Amino acid sequence: MAGHSKWANIQHRKGKQDKKRAVLFARLSKEITVASKMGGPDPAMNPRLRLAVQNAKGQSVPKDNIQRAIDKGQSGGGADYVDIRYEGMGPGGVGIIVEASTDNKNRAATDVRTAFSKNGGSLGTTGSVSFGFEQVGEIEYGPEAGTADEIMEAAIMAGAQDVESDEDGHWIYTAREDLGAVSDALAEHFGDKVESKSTKLIWKPNTRVPVAGDAAETLMKLLDVLDELDDVSNVYDNSELSDEEVARLAGD
Repeated sequence: MAGHSKWANIQHRKGKQDKKRAVLFARLSKEITVASKMGGPDPAMNPRLRLAVQNAKGQSVPKDNIQRAIDKGQSGGGADYVDIRYEGMGPGGVGIIVEASTDNKNRAATDVRTAFSKNGGSLGTTGSVSFGFEQVGEIEYGPEAGTADEIMEAAIMAGAQDVESDEDGHWIYTAREDLGAVSDALAEHFGDKVESKSTKLIWKPNTRVPVAGDAAETLMKLLDVLDELDDVSNVYDNSELSDEEVARLAGD
């Protein structure tokens, strides 16, 4: 998904959460299947699968769905998937990074390129946008995990670099190589009281580009189209929307 961004909040406030949830469940299940096929069905011996299962549980994917996805990987499903990164510019000069996991590179490239071209953007070359982002670890907790101060204290003790909190939850950022250690430390801190909603490497923008008006509307449509493509795993952007613009786009 798009990660901690106002775009994601707009989608939620516009009542699209049910549709997004179905897409998310399918995406999480695919990652479990691919991880199971590549590294075996035992999460204890397969770090990628362990993380995929943890993220699925954090999003309340049913246990039966998780097990079916693991079994599918062992029975030959998830065949020949490759991970690809696309980079491009969106309306208003916003940089966009798209991560895909696909068994058909031509289809994925065509779908992504079409999404950009039909929604005011242009697909660039690898490296054309990512230089303005930093790859870091991100651990997401819901608001029930604690107050902003409590999460900040726990995150610092666990070795995190930064924390962002709002009414929707908490996002804890780590150095790329520290994600596993910080995630384990936080899991030990919280115990059985609360689970993280997601733990993953993301592309975090170094600076953000203000966007408003027609450009903001077209950008939201582009991000939405990209996020719903079957081959796409994650979409990141460096847009900055004012609270007034968020309210307008959400139809408040």
